Amino acid sequence: MFKKTIHYITTFYHSSSERTLFFFYFLVAFLIRFPFFFRDYIDRDESTFILMGQSWVDGYLPYTQLWDLKPPIAFLFFAALIYVFGKSFLAIRIAGVLLVALTSFFTYKIGHKIANKKVAFWSGCLVIILQSLFGSLQGVMSEHISIAFFIPALYLIISKESKLSYLLAGLLFGLSLMTKLNLAYPILLLFLFLFWKTYKHEKKLSHFFKILILGGTLITIILATALPYFFNNDLELWWQSVFKAPMAYSSSKEHSILDVLPFAGIVFGFLFWTIKKQLIPYKTVEVQLLLIVSVGILFSFIQAGKINGHYLIQLYPPLVILVAIVVYQFGLLKKLNYKPALLGIALLIPMESYIEFKNVIDNRIEKGSFFNGEGIAVPNYFKKKKLSASKILFMEYHIGYWLLNEKPPTKAATHPSNILREELFPYMKNTRKTESEELQFILEEFKPNYIITRKNRRVFASKKIAANFYMNIQLSKNYIPLDTIENAVIHQRLKLK
Repeated sequence: MFKKTIHYITTFYHSSSERTLFFFYFLVAFLIRFPFFFRDYIDRDESTFILMGQSWVDGYLPYTQLWDLKPPIAFLFFAALIYVFGKSFLAIRIAGVLLVALTSFFTYKIGHKIANKKVAFWSGCLVIILQSLFGSLQGVMSEHISIAFFIPALYLIISKESKLSYLLAGLLFGLSLMTKLNLAYPILLLFLFLFWKTYKHEKKLSHFFKILILGGTLITIILATALPYFFNNDLELWWQSVFKAPMAYSSSKEHSILDVLPFAGIVFGFLFWTIKKQLIPYKTVEVQLLLIVSVGILFSFIQAGKINGHYLIQLYPPLVILVAIVVYQFGLLKKLNYKPALLGIALLIPMESYIEFKNVIDNRIEKGSFFNGEGIAVPNYFKKKKLSASKILFMEYHIGYWLLNEKPPTKAATHPSNILREELFPYMKNTRKTESEELQFILEEFKPNYIITRKNRRVFASKKIAANFYMNIQLSKNYIPLDTIENAVIHQRLKLK
């Protein structure tokens, strides 16, 4: 009975419909990510996107009231969820499950087109794991959104030849680009490749017209994001925030290509090795497209000089398919009796989910709520104590603004780390020119009544010595620790305004 169960679990996909497989991917993603539905925030960026989305719902275009370094579709995604479901962590996290399931499903479809159902199915499963575990990937990141547009678009290019498919692909590529701008690199390489293939094709005119449809639709999406700013007579803000600010950020001194080269070298080495040893059918157009996309995404990391864990969300789908093909070519999955071990590994992989589930249950027993974290506990403390949060500064757990119906004191403070990114100030129309001026304005002119920091941690990164020194002086001179809520320290101003 046990062997039959294992056999069914590891082979059911052979006879399953695509609808069934999509439901399976959604279910797996849901089970892995479910314990994190109740966490206040998982990554600072997710909290920032929520604040930007709420500001849009309140009637303010992105970059006008609050500001962050992402194109507007990232914020539109959250604004739509908040508009429909209100302030719901559950809605946002379920949407994250859907994004991961969609990416995994279309990874499967591409893998099936290139290789076979086994390679495709396990590629989809691995993408779920890589996009949901290890680090801060349980939240909804801009990479989750962008790649959920990008991979279906890539599938349409790989598998369809109709003008409609190219139109839809252009729409999806445009949405992905206006969610995460670094995808301009793989998209540009993809266009160059398509032009080259068209030049060699017998029906040049027909194929060239489809590429024009693809590019025209993509450009239409980009221009569509500019329209609200055009009608608001603030087109320059859109241009500066969407395009110029990311370029300034990627060229800042904080980032170095040397930090990225070891990882990029390993991936490039793997791709070169697979081609040289002919472990992948690299002469096929489909595999060439995967290689181009992988190289484009890697180049975007090199250009930025930085790789965060969540950046890799974009690289996983194309790279996983290529790795799965290589593994299959070696015949390991054919020869080894891997199924019992595979089931055991599958049960052990979501260890983070098990730990988080325990945390959720413990929080429910101790505090009477499944929802947990300082970003929730601090607003609850303010509400319970009936403290005014009209002048509050979150240097950590800034999702608290959302739950307290408050806004950050300045555009730069929307994401706390942006307070010290003076290279971005000109693009957010900040009248302060330096990080010290911004910090001084917040602490000495705005004068928050309450400042929230993390216990036993520097307010800013360790290399920001001057900023940390200044912050510590201000806290010791003008504030007293009011209370400590879990790992959040609430500092109260000595003379409240």
